[in-house]
Amino acid sequence: MKLPNPGLRSALIKKAITITPDTGILDAIEVIQKYRIGRLVVIDRKFKPIAILTEKDILRSLYPLDSKPLGKLRVSDLMSKNLVTAKKSDSIYHCAKLMKQHDMSSIVILRDDDSMEGIVTKTDLVFNFLIQKTDPAKISDFMTHKVISVSAGDSLFLVESILINNKISRVPVLKNQKLVGIITHRDFIPARIPNRLGTFTDINELRDVWYSKIPSQFNVNQLNYTLTFRAEDIMSKNPVTITPTDDVSLASLIMYRYGISGIPVMKTSKLVGIITKSDIVFSLAKEA
Repeated sequence: MKLPNPGLRSALIKKAITITPDTGILDAIEVIQKYRIGRLVVIDRKFKPIAILTEKDILRSLYPLDSKPLGKLRVSDLMSKNLVTAKKSDSIYHCAKLMKQHDMSSIVILRDDDSMEGIVTKTDLVFNFLIQKTDPAKISDFMTHKVISVSAGDSLFLVESILINNKISRVPVLKNQKLVGIITHRDFIPARIPNRLGTFTDINELRDVWYSKIPSQFNVNQLNYTLTFRAEDIMSKNPVTITPTDDVSLASLIMYRYGISGIPVMKTSKLVGIITKSDIVFSLAKEA
């Protein structure tokens, strides 16, 4: 589904919020929460972009097996070292392809002299898709059909391990087979800072749960006495939903308007899929 005028327009390039490698992680978290953004661009002393720090990187820093105290962590300890960039003259399709190839949600845009122009995110590409798409397309043609979900009473530790080990950014929360919420990486940050888990827990038990894509219920139950939070404590309740027959432009509009990156897809009150910004951006990548 080729869109007209595929050039990377200036309106799509946003000013990046920057930070330095020696900034403390707690300070970086404060900046991310203040601006409600998913990433910071790391710059060197010459203001040249050298890396990106994402919410996913920060979530890993809150992992209880981390041997280094949170207060001593610096941005340089966690930032994604392989910076991927594009030029302002590149097309939206090229940016989408880069995002898909490198499994990332943003691209740093450089000027001809390699100084930083700004940043383009999946949100920006979805917005471009929304304003330029003309052909109808059903949600069912874009959505991910196989959805990983959790229960409202599942431990924070279990939800966290499922997100990271399955390389997903959000997970629907079910209660009695009904959708009651959704959890993203951002939801973990305020809950995890004052309540880091594992202080009185056997380190081997924690590793057994953490490194399993689907931790056994027995191991999770063994850890329950240490796990303060449950999925229902941090989830965003009553998430907006969409149906398989709705047009993908509606999903794009909802994501852009509400500042969300994924929408559960429901059919007769049953969760049948999820559509994300990645699904839409990856469709653009096919045109590259």
